[in-house]
Amino acid sequence: MMKKMSIPTSKASLVLFLCQIISALDVPLDSKLLEELSQPPTITQQSPKDYIVDPRENIVIQCEAKGKPPPSFSWTRNGTHFDIDKDAQVTMKPNSGTLVVNIMNGGKAEAYEGVYQCTARNERGAAISNNIVIRPSRSPLWTKEKLEPNHVREGDSLVLHCRPPVGLPPPIIFWMDNAFQRLPQSERVSQGLNGDLYFSNVQPEDTREDYICYARFNHTQTIQQKQPISVKVFSMDSLNDTIAANLSDTDIYGAKPVTERQPVLLTPTGSTSTKVELRGNVLLLECIAAGLPTPVIRWIKEGGELPANRTFFENFKKTLKIIDVSEADSGNYKCIARNTLGSVHHVISVTVKAAPYWITAPRNLVLSPGEDGTLICRANGNPKPSISWLANGVPIAIAPEDPSRKVDGDTIIFSQVQERSSAVYQCNASNEYGYLLANAFVNVLAEPPRILTPANKLYQVIADSPALLDCAYFGSPKPEIEWFKGVKGSILRGNEYVFHDNGTLEIPVAQKNSAGTYTCVARNELGKIQNEVQLEIKDPTMIIKQPEYKVIQRYGQVSFECIIKHDSTLLPTVTWLKDNDELPDDERFLVGKDNLTIMNVTDKDDGTYTCIVNTTLDSVSASAVLTVVAAPPTPAIIYARPNPPFDLELTGQLERSIDLSWIPGDENNSPIINFVIEYEDALHEPGVWHYQTEVPGTQTTAQLKLSPYVNYSFRVIAVNRIGRSQPSEPSEQYLTKSASPDENPANVQGIGSEPDNLVITWEPLKGFQSNGPGLQYKVSWRQKDVDDEWTSVIVANVSKYIVSGTPTFVPYEVKVQALNDLGYAPEPSEVIGHSGEDLPMVAPGNVQVHVINSTLAKVHWDPVPLKTVRGHLQGYKVYYWKVQSLSRRSRRHIEKKILTFRGNKTFGMLPGLEPYSSYKLNVRVVNGKGEGPASPDKVFNTPEGVPSSPSFLKITNPTLDSLTLEWGSPTHPNGVLTSYTLKFQPINNTHELGPLVEIKIPANESSLILKNLNYSTRYKFYFNAQTSVGSGSQITEEAVTIMDEVQPLYPRIRNVTTAAAETYANISWEYEGPDHANFYVEYGVAGSKEDWKKEIVNGSRSFFVLKGLTPGTAYKVRVGAEGLSGFRSSEDVFETGPAMASRQVDIATQGWFIGLMCAVALLILILLIVCFIRRNKGGKYPVKEKEDAHADPEIQPMKEDDGTFGEYSDAEDHKPLKKGSRTPSDRTVKKEDSDDSLVDYGEGVNGQFNEDGSFIGQYSGKKEKEPAEGNESSEAPSPVNAMNSFV
Repeated sequence: MMKKMSIPTSKASLVLFLCQIISALDVPLDSKLLEELSQPPTITQQSPKDYIVDPRENIVIQCEAKGKPPPSFSWTRNGTHFDIDKDAQVTMKPNSGTLVVNIMNGGKAEAYEGVYQCTARNERGAAISNNIVIRPSRSPLWTKEKLEPNHVREGDSLVLHCRPPVGLPPPIIFWMDNAFQRLPQSERVSQGLNGDLYFSNVQPEDTREDYICYARFNHTQTIQQKQPISVKVFSMDSLNDTIAANLSDTDIYGAKPVTERQPVLLTPTGSTSTKVELRGNVLLLECIAAGLPTPVIRWIKEGGELPANRTFFENFKKTLKIIDVSEADSGNYKCIARNTLGSVHHVISVTVKAAPYWITAPRNLVLSPGEDGTLICRANGNPKPSISWLANGVPIAIAPEDPSRKVDGDTIIFSQVQERSSAVYQCNASNEYGYLLANAFVNVLAEPPRILTPANKLYQVIADSPALLDCAYFGSPKPEIEWFKGVKGSILRGNEYVFHDNGTLEIPVAQKNSAGTYTCVARNELGKIQNEVQLEIKDPTMIIKQPEYKVIQRYGQVSFECIIKHDSTLLPTVTWLKDNDELPDDERFLVGKDNLTIMNVTDKDDGTYTCIVNTTLDSVSASAVLTVVAAPPTPAIIYARPNPPFDLELTGQLERSIDLSWIPGDENNSPIINFVIEYEDALHEPGVWHYQTEVPGTQTTAQLKLSPYVNYSFRVIAVNRIGRSQPSEPSEQYLTKSASPDENPANVQGIGSEPDNLVITWEPLKGFQSNGPGLQYKVSWRQKDVDDEWTSVIVANVSKYIVSGTPTFVPYEVKVQALNDLGYAPEPSEVIGHSGEDLPMVAPGNVQVHVINSTLAKVHWDPVPLKTVRGHLQGYKVYYWKVQSLSRRSRRHIEKKILTFRGNKTFGMLPGLEPYSSYKLNVRVVNGKGEGPASPDKVFNTPEGVPSSPSFLKITNPTLDSLTLEWGSPTHPNGVLTSYTLKFQPINNTHELGPLVEIKIPANESSLILKNLNYSTRYKFYFNAQTSVGSGSQITEEAVTIMDEVQPLYPRIRNVTTAAAETYANISWEYEGPDHANFYVEYGVAGSKEDWKKEIVNGSRSFFVLKGLTPGTAYKVRVGAEGLSGFRSSEDVFETGPAMASRQVDIATQGWFIGLMCAVALLILILLIVCFIRRNKGGKYPVKEKEDAHADPEIQPMKEDDGTFGEYSDAEDHKPLKKGSRTPSDRTVKKEDSDDSLVDYGEGVNGQFNEDGSFIGQYSGKKEKEPAEGNESSEAPSPVNAMNSFV
């Protein structure tokens, strides 16, 4: 049995001569083998028998052949030898027989017309080509002729003759007009097979002068044009007077109008005709009829039917076309033309002749010496062809004799051939319609056996299927083939094997025990060879759970299961089909691992669904039908949690896995989303259920992974959109076998708790992780980078082990391995730990400070050697504190601040410094144990800065044209004051501002009388202080000159002061006006267009606490009085502070400090009582007189609601709170201190706000800080505030 395969093109000839072997010797198509065998020549490519060439191009006559040795070529022309060496225009391609005739350089194609034949010859024989007839194509011009116009009466028939010139090959005919547009054709007007244009009847619209016939000669790509033909159609209605004048009355009255006529055939003529066609060609029969109305053509075959699938009608059914005709198509074909007046018919007698065609073409013969064989050449045709034989291109009658051959008509018989019998034989079958020529060689070979199947080739088959093991071989004489199983097995025989002639061993039903090594042995008289192949038997692929017939309501959800079982070495692919076609491209179709789910089912989903499982060796499929029905009318749907699953079953029990299956409970109108599987370990934790896994709601089986030494039972919980079902009943219990642990403890660490120990800790394994009884831990350690052996101990029921006597802070390699009664867990990975830390030994050196500006400095230091850290380096701490202010030269309580810099950082920024102050700092290294010694204190000074706003501004003694201004120096001068700047401008009744006047005032002044002012005019004042660095923030105030000498009391609110904390702010103000005013505070986010928020102040207090503010946000605030024509203060802007870290030590919580503050408070109370008594006794400053005489707003009468005193207050009483601000009416804010945040530079900033808004922790207890003028709450001031006020 021949075997097909692909071989290189270069071996094409070998394929041709080896692909047809009729002797007992079969030559496999192995490329390597074919290259080694001798072969007679074989023609592989040649030009067609009838070869029409373009006379303008070179003529290429092809002849290619292959053989071994390579053949040589020769040609004959018109039956005689063609000596190409004597014709300079003719060359032969190298290693080829193809001739090239050079026409483009002067040759004439007509000179090379003739019959050519090629011969390819080598030592084993000669092959010849067909007779190739060379003819140049011709495209002659149209013969000139005078064409008369055609005058036709309407309704008559007309034939326009084309008569194209005779060309080679014949031209293609078509009709067009002068615009090169094809003339429209129809049942009435059409072109015949001969090229003429037929009109069954003419109409007036047929009148035109450009009927042009074109002939296209495809071979030369030329088109010839006939002269235009003119057609004029006349009708009785359109005869003009000139034509009527030339006719007699009798002629006119005798002219008939257009009348209908019965059909008449225009072609073919007569009632019968004949047609001869050759077998295999296309038969074309034509009938064109004249008549009015236009006739319709119909075709029939007398005594038979027109052949189905091969019959076509063209040209409006006027042409009958039958393709691939045979002798059976001979007969009489009748065409019938019919219209309403009658019919006419024509019978064409068709005879199908046949050029010769093969019945049995001779096939190449490969024989061994001494063998017999035959060449058979059988052909048929009509008439019967004659058969003649040639040997190596010579008629066999005159060829050299060969005693081994005998010619018997169409057969040559060979017997007892020898190697000299090799030759190429030609069979010629010919009749009057053509000939056939075939080459077939006889090749006599003597070759030892060869096995062509690759060694150790692997065959894989499915169990219970046939197995075919190849042993492709070659040898001459033909080798005998034997098969053995195993290298030294016995020869295979018996009915369980089938031995094919081509060497293939067939095992009809391969079983598991059929797997193994098989040996093929080939022998002939010239030698022996063997080859081994391997056979593997695979388990068949099966669908263990097939999809089932489903009926689903419209818009529901349906799932088809396709659970498979397959050989573990094969990779299956699962494909789903709907009605034997691909699934619709719709996201509603969800293909899972072993299921197909269709969401939101519609009517078009109705059909058959097929699951196809393919592997490289087999394929299985299963189908199920889905029927979609309309949902019946039902009451309102009740959705509920699903019912619990039931019928839990355990299958496929293995040591580390098990299969769990269940049946879902009712989903209660809400599809199940997933199933949750839980397990109970009755051995270690009875009664406790643990999460195992979860699977999609379309799945009812799961393969569960198991651990050794666990007594499992399982339960399943269904989940839908409503909730979880009750758990199912537990499954049966399954106890897994014990085993050594699979894993070791996690989170192993080695951290020393003391300088001389190492504490090794780990997370102990859970009960089910122990894998067996007797769980223990092997704890091992050794010092890193020291050539020490591991030290190990085995402990149980603990998760910590302490190694004592270790050096301080050295690295250790640590590992913890689990073990039980059955063995050890895998080797654990090592972790690096350290023994205990101790305090650092040395301080950082080379501490340098670079002052950047008045509030910011940068500190540098050299890192300490890592060996002296004696622990994990956590960073460096910078301790710094203010020693004194350079402007006041007064020492103060020292409060140290701390900044921590993580890691091995060697510099840091110190923010929030006070300008013009002296500071000290030191640096300490920090590890996990604590801080090391401090570096020597480093002293640095901050430069001058801009001052804070003046502590107060009071305007007194208003007269007609003057005002007296008094002020206090800035709370924080931040340098040496150089001067003050006063700016003021008038304000009219519409609150428009007048021209601004500026006055410079010496720094040592504290008051000023402004003269030459306008009477009864309100002025706004802006006042700030300067140092050499620049101007500080300003304080604003308003005042009015009087109208006459009697000083009226104008209600006003001034000196609005804010002290802001993170989430609240203290607002205080001064009021001048009638008693018992009701105040309110309005505030909002600065720059926001939102409405002002309003808070009512209880009683007539002059302070209020705004709470619930956002940290780090700028706010605007103003104070108003009810019932005073909407009188309000100017706006003030303040900013809440960011969240700050608390101090390491809060002094306010220390017992000694609380006691001290209580003593100080008691002393202050006694002093106040003494002063009060002495003032009452003196009687020199009655409040009422002062109030009447000066109308000083600083003088406040005793308030009835809180009992406070109304004497003059000390100037310090009006100092703004820390972090307070005074802003002009244009809402600008100038910050007093640096914008740098402590949090931005270090992690250990200590500071906090008290409830009253004062900032503590940044400065020490001696810091210049004033108490708040009031507090909305009734709580006592904190001890810290009391202390600050005292000093």
